[in-house]
Amino acid sequence: MDAIIGKPGKGAAPGAAAADAVVKNGSTATFMADVIDASAEAAIVVDFWAPWCGPCKQLGPALEKAVKDAKGAVRLVKINVDENPELAQQMRIQSIPAVYAFKDGRPVDGFVGALPDTQVKQFVQRLAALAGGGAPSPIADALTLAKEANAAGDAARAVNIWTQVLQHEPTNLEAIVGLARAAVAKKDLVRAKALIEGVPADQAGHADVAAVKTALELAEAGQKAAGEIGKYEARLAADPKDHQARLDLAVALFAAGDREKAIDHLFEIIRRDRAWNEDAARKQLLKFFEAIGLADPLTVATRRRLSSILFS
Repeated sequence: MDAIIGKPGKGAAPGAAAADAVVKNGSTATFMADVIDASAEAAIVVDFWAPWCGPCKQLGPALEKAVKDAKGAVRLVKINVDENPELAQQMRIQSIPAVYAFKDGRPVDGFVGALPDTQVKQFVQRLAALAGGGAPSPIADALTLAKEANAAGDAARAVNIWTQVLQHEPTNLEAIVGLARAAVAKKDLVRAKALIEGVPADQAGHADVAAVKTALELAEAGQKAAGEIGKYEARLAADPKDHQARLDLAVALFAAGDREKAIDHLFEIIRRDRAWNEDAARKQLLKFFEAIGLADPLTVATRRRLSSILFS
């Protein structure tokens, strides 16, 4: 562990921004500029809310205060889901308030529901450190190394670092989620499930935990359907309009790692009968997005493809 988690690194605080520049209202049209592009300069918190939502009214002021206290290291973009339903749909927002944090074009943290002011402050402070607004801890340095190793395809090194982090911080959510995702990738679903069941209750609603649960659900469904791929393909050959067979085939293919082909089958259902089984194909696509990761290039490309169909 000491070889990985050494002395704290140094971070240079970004230039402070005016208070009114770090909190703004966003929309579907401005999301790419306000969130994805801007996250290259600072950590961006996106608050999905609605005027009728009581917990949103509780959370909003605490978020704004914590972000302004971060002196420009963190910015807040508020998205009214009533005015931007297509964006909320694409981000798979199922309840509000829902908060996502982005850095360098990728979601890095998040939670659902109102949190106590102290937890909101800690959430923003972690993002400020990530954005260079403070000296990261040895744990933060190690987690950065694990993320880089995993992105480079060195899953074994990432798993080793996450394991060491948990030896020092048994409830570290990023390490738990990282190990759970790695277990799903290795098809060790028992291990993945045990890790997620060990997540502290106050973090059970975290967006990353929900994503791993979705990945687990898909993997379990795929395992059950794995031996049926030939049967589903035969059913489709006999009847291309057998949407249930196509949906089941997509789930099996996704679990087997053939994600693009699985996605193509879901688009074929949408092309043939968009509303079939209460939008089952679109809903399955949203599960794929969550399991893959919202900032993954495949998800980004597929979301654009889906939008071009649904809103054309």
